[in-house]
Amino acid sequence: MLEHTKKPLTESIQFYGSPVAISRLRKYAQTTGAVEAGDSILATTVSPELVTNPRGTYLKGIRYREELTQDQLAVATGIARRHLSEMENGKRTIGKENAKKLAAVLHADYRIFL
Repeated sequence: MLEHTKKPLTESIQFYGSPVAISRLRKYAQTTGAVEAGDSILATTVSPELVTNPRGTYLKGIRYREELTQDQLAVATGIARRHLSEMENGKRTIGKENAKKLAAVLHADYRIFL
């Protein structure tokens, strides 16, 4: 039999809608004592591909951080450049062995790619 578990506390809420509706919600939230966190932006707002292809996005971002081209990364890891491109675009899974090769060259934890 399944046991009931506590739900995690919600520390922030995000609303979507028209500016008028958002303004009304803000005013109501202020009357309840809620405070605004500031002008924060969700990562998925800036980079929508994080929703559908997080591993490929991480790979591409870390590769850019390390200032490597796909060709340079292919030579360093022994993974074909075409395969790296497919991984970055979500058309190919990375796999544990490739994740370890990529992590070693990109100075990252391999689990981020899995």
